[in-house]
Amino acid sequence: MRSLFFFAPLLRPHVKRFALALLLALVTLVAGTALLGVSGWFLTATALAGAVSFNLFAPSATVRGLSFIRILARYFEKLVGHNATLKLLSTIRQWLFGALFPRLPLPDRSLRHGDLVSRLTADVDALDEIVLLAIGPLIAALVLGGAMTAILFALLPEAGWIYLSSLLAAAIALPALLIGVTRGTGAALVEAAASLRAHVLDAIAGQDDIVLFGRKDHTAIRFAEAGETLSRLRRRQAFATSLAAAAVTALTGLAFLATLYFGLSAFQAGTLSGPILAGLVFGVMGSFEATNAIIRSVGKLGEASASAERLHAIATLPSAIREPLRPVALPEGTGIAFEGVSFAYPDGETVLDGIDLTIAPGEHIAIGGPSGAGKSTLLALLLRLRDPQHGRIAIAGADIRDVGLADLHARVALLSQDSPVFFDTVRNNLSLARPEATDAELFAALKTARLDDTIRALPRGLDTVIGETGTTLSTGQLRRLCLARTLLAPAAIVALDEPTAGLDRETELAFLNDLPQALANRTVILVTHAALPPELALRTLTLAHGKLEATV
Repeated sequence: MRSLFFFAPLLRPHVKRFALALLLALVTLVAGTALLGVSGWFLTATALAGAVSFNLFAPSATVRGLSFIRILARYFEKLVGHNATLKLLSTIRQWLFGALFPRLPLPDRSLRHGDLVSRLTADVDALDEIVLLAIGPLIAALVLGGAMTAILFALLPEAGWIYLSSLLAAAIALPALLIGVTRGTGAALVEAAASLRAHVLDAIAGQDDIVLFGRKDHTAIRFAEAGETLSRLRRRQAFATSLAAAAVTALTGLAFLATLYFGLSAFQAGTLSGPILAGLVFGVMGSFEATNAIIRSVGKLGEASASAERLHAIATLPSAIREPLRPVALPEGTGIAFEGVSFAYPDGETVLDGIDLTIAPGEHIAIGGPSGAGKSTLLALLLRLRDPQHGRIAIAGADIRDVGLADLHARVALLSQDSPVFFDTVRNNLSLARPEATDAELFAALKTARLDDTIRALPRGLDTVIGETGTTLSTGQLRRLCLARTLLAPAAIVALDEPTAGLDRETELAFLNDLPQALANRTVILVTHAALPPELALRTLTLAHGKLEATV
């Protein structure tokens, strides 16, 4: 439950909206309860007095007025409440992404992609309406119940004590008991749902391998087991919630019978009229509406608490890379030096072992080697996405661990095989690297990447929307678009990580042959499996078994 309070500061900008929604919810419940009470009084009084001798206009107008108030309050409660909730969820998502970016790559390697997606989506959604569903009904129940208790104590003191005890049991004791019973189930539910989503995402990502290796039945069994676990937990939670709801109904009946019993005694004694008794009975029944809402919301509180704990856990992970306390200015220059650099993953696997490499300003080099040799890790260290355990990396003589990350990333740009093309216009995909770039500068970068004619031929040129994965362009054109974006970046050092992955040989050769001109006057480190064309004058090295050697 503490993790829910962790998000309390994010609620502050939306307090007025939620306060208005809660007030409208209270007005709705008061109007509904008053409507029942007045209707009971009106019908009973009419039946006893007769329509001829009874003034119908004032009571009927009151009933209609309360009906309209209840309808309008309910409508605006939903409107204001959902608006406040959506804005709060938007705030939580913004905060969460802001908290995660400095922590990327996440140090917890056990956090699967599917589980991360689940936390960023389902866990945030689990906080949906937690304020309105949990806090609102409780406040409404206590306010409305307090008013009803005061009326009963004034007219039927004996019934008032029973009503008050029943109300407190339904509004506080039962929800507290339900929270204790379902807390573990709620946490297990969130984990089971996350596991099921991870199974689905894993199956989608690995569909080809599952089919090729004949593991469809095994995958289906795992999915069925995860689904059954989730279903079993949901049934358990639903059973507990149903029992609590039944207990609330029993308490409502107890308060109803107490009011009716003592009310009939007062009626026989002549101290309470029949219409007033009918109004009290109906009012008592209506006042328990909020307690039913509390039970429904408490059933979700365990899941919301578990989701909040999962979000809190990833938002407070230690940063993989720490900014220097007193960053030094990065000197001008693009020379790079790896000095005795060693790196191993947390599982102990050594990837780089005492790497020494000097790259002159403006020099272009290519690094090859088998998969898993550590080529991408070398570039990640240069960008300080990770830090080596031993040795140092210097740019223009300055240790990059002493330099601010913003200054480092302004000097070094990365084009990887996974560089994304966003579901947006060509312009916005390019201007990600330099938002202030003019159309002329955008087309200059496209021309250098040999893509300007293709973009000019699109229906709306730079304002043409590209598909979610760039499906309006070929794979080779996508790589060139990412290259153009990298060229727009003011970075004087460019790291290329398998930029030709997925290209056919003809497109690959054309792409590689364009690099010297496209990246002239910049220092370039090209990591690739591709066979380089002979005419490409590069110093080539091979990384294998943690060592870097010149290619013969």
